[in-house]
Amino acid sequence: MKVLAAMSGGVDSAVAAARAVDAGHEVVGVHLALSRQRGTLRTGSRGCCTIEDSMDARRAANLLGIPFYVWDFSERFAADVVDDFVAEYAAGRTPNPCLRCNEKIKFAALMEKALALGFDAVATGHYASVVRDADGHPELHRAATWAKDQSYVLGVLTHAQLEHAMFPLGDTPSKDLVRAEAAARGLTVAQKPDSHDICFIPDGDTRGWLADRVDLAEGAILDRSGARVGTHPGALAFTVGQRKGLDIGFPAADGKPRYVLEIRPKTNEVVVGPREALAIGELAGTRVTWAGMPPADPATAFDCEVQVRAHGDPVPATAALRDGELVVTLREPLDGVAPGQSAVLYVGTRVLGQCTIDRTVSAVPATV
Repeated sequence: MKVLAAMSGGVDSAVAAARAVDAGHEVVGVHLALSRQRGTLRTGSRGCCTIEDSMDARRAANLLGIPFYVWDFSERFAADVVDDFVAEYAAGRTPNPCLRCNEKIKFAALMEKALALGFDAVATGHYASVVRDADGHPELHRAATWAKDQSYVLGVLTHAQLEHAMFPLGDTPSKDLVRAEAAARGLTVAQKPDSHDICFIPDGDTRGWLADRVDLAEGAILDRSGARVGTHPGALAFTVGQRKGLDIGFPAADGKPRYVLEIRPKTNEVVVGPREALAIGELAGTRVTWAGMPPADPATAFDCEVQVRAHGDPVPATAALRDGELVVTLREPLDGVAPGQSAVLYVGTRVLGQCTIDRTVSAVPATV
């Protein structure tokens, strides 16, 4: 096959490309330039897709003996990921930019261009697996190692995208083995730190970054009864589940800490309450996609597990599609679920599909 290997400049994508070469595929490496600041340099393990990462990817491609290109996707990234991130926060939601990048950039824009150029597949260094069912349809499954599993952030992939997705690291038991393999191959990125945080906010100060892009105004902090208990500097500076920074000035009647339960951007209000009120019994959302073949009858409730964070634990649930909205009823409450997060459904190790959460229903009465 003719394979386009997305090379971020890290150890995972370098080894994934190497394995694609070993498998006998005709491999071409590509690094995506996503930042409009061409001279951006990486600092430790913060950020990715910088000029340093581009040079690391080029060195790996040269060692593997494969052609290498840099494609400028900065405008598409700014519109589909960065602007979306700002708009979601402005709407009082908590987005996942890594998931959106996979959806809009790596497996939409990149794959579209790859297929148009005659490539058969796009290979990445994600820890996940594509498995064929009895009828030959692709399914997305968790990686062999739970600690590195990245199937959650790939939950937005569709049947058509999975047909052309390749994850050479999916069956690798540990990241240590990947680093050891990279060292044995002579790849200079063998011990390069993993990137973390949001790549376009490399200093990790999300609140400060948003303050320059979203208007913040003082507003009311309310308890669950609607009584005003304080003033905040800007509702969009808070996230559901947050405890610090409320600055209410006096304790709750029960003496327990208060947490952000809800953000109301239209009225610029923040609702707070006890920790137990963060427990969610039901969630629902739109922007529903199925990772492979959908359930035979998604309108009929089916058993599954749901995961709402990249490294969160899945909980048992039932789900059903109702008037275009995926409604998920939890058998065990989940804490601190916020609109804008993605709810990814699993059946065993298989990723069934996902939705962007629009609303939640508390498992605890408002009197608590």
